[in-house]
Amino acid sequence: MREYLLTLCITAAVTYLLTGPVRKFAIVAGAMPEIRARDVHREPTPRLGGIAMFFGLCAGLLVADHLTNLNTLFEKSNEPRALLSGAALIWLIGVLDDKFEIDALIKLGGQMIAAGVMVMQGLTILWLPIPGVGSVALTQWQGTLLTVALVVITINAVNFVDGLDGLAAGMVCIAAAAFFLYAYRIWYSYGIEAAAPATLFAAILMGMCLGFLPHNMHPARIFMGDSGSMLIGLVLAAGAISVTGQVDPDALKLFAGSEKEAVHQTVPVYIPLLLPLTIIAVPAADLILAIVRRTWRGQSPFAADRGHLHHRLLEIGHSHSRAVLIMYFWSALIAFGALTYSVNSASMWIVLSVVILSTIGLVLLLLPRFTPRAPRWAEAFVPPRYRRRRASEEADAAEGPETDVQAEEGSREPSSEDRTPVAAGVSGVNGASAVGPRARLADRSRSR
Repeated sequence: MREYLLTLCITAAVTYLLTGPVRKFAIVAGAMPEIRARDVHREPTPRLGGIAMFFGLCAGLLVADHLTNLNTLFEKSNEPRALLSGAALIWLIGVLDDKFEIDALIKLGGQMIAAGVMVMQGLTILWLPIPGVGSVALTQWQGTLLTVALVVITINAVNFVDGLDGLAAGMVCIAAAAFFLYAYRIWYSYGIEAAAPATLFAAILMGMCLGFLPHNMHPARIFMGDSGSMLIGLVLAAGAISVTGQVDPDALKLFAGSEKEAVHQTVPVYIPLLLPLTIIAVPAADLILAIVRRTWRGQSPFAADRGHLHHRLLEIGHSHSRAVLIMYFWSALIAFGALTYSVNSASMWIVLSVVILSTIGLVLLLLPRFTPRAPRWAEAFVPPRYRRRRASEEADAAEGPETDVQAEEGSREPSSEDRTPVAAGVSGVNGASAVGPRARLADRSRSR
């Protein structure tokens, strides 16, 4: 555990220290998109934060290769080198897309090639555990197709959710933390070495996100861009693929029956395939809803819009920071709920806790729909919007409604209709699809 934590800290430190110089480089290189109609930030912000994250990944793998216990992982497995190869390719495509806006089909092909590079070096799904059937061995083509599909889906799910400051990095960090605890338990508690690479990938991914978050929290000083969102999506998928199909359910030796019975009875424990899907449940749901919504409107499934979950939270009335925290809450509830269930599926307390926390999450989600008023004695402890209006304030509002309206109109934030859409070939910034073309809107000037 000490070596994993050291790798995490080194990755986070390198990412954090390099993000500042990368921001200056992005400004000099002109990698600062203009504000578009669907963006939620107010000032042009540099991207290419994925450069710092990639070097953090390289530093983490380099440190792990020189540690006493983790060094054996590099000697016995080719998966770390497979991850580095695929990550370098997808990162290079993301950097070029951040700067020059690569065609959608080229990006999709690059994602498939990156997944294929990892498959060629052994990072692939070998078999699937199916309850009631046992472990089903996959052919080479079946394993390759399933691996490529999982990589592409995860990359685009992460990229779709990258729409608010700190949202994608925070959600992936939560997912990586849950997956790290699960993979470490499989590796350490049951002595299954096949889970060691996934544990290392999760630790490095946490370091990449934690090192980048201080620069990306609202108001963000830099965006990760496609070079960052596609990179962390690929690392997350690699961890899932590494442990899925690599661990024999019978190797857990929890039950003395047949392999079929072992798989069926250890489903709560043996869920390396299901857990990665649960930790990206929120991004995946956003991805599916976006495709359905755009197809229903007759648009391209990859045409960017302002209909993502985080955009809906802002429209409901949540602030930027509270919308991000709500998304964090649901990601943590799903990921750690699945993790806790895998440890002890027989406990009703786990189910009750998840239900109670889900209820709390729904209340927080709908909070702007109603404005409760605090009693007089508690007004000093609550925000102004929850305080009762004084009689003098109500009288002033009644006397000067026109002045108040004019002041409100002059001070209100510009809406999406007020903003001037500009032609911006921006990739990976604030909810843009990893494989979709950006909207090309003509410049329009407004007379004042």
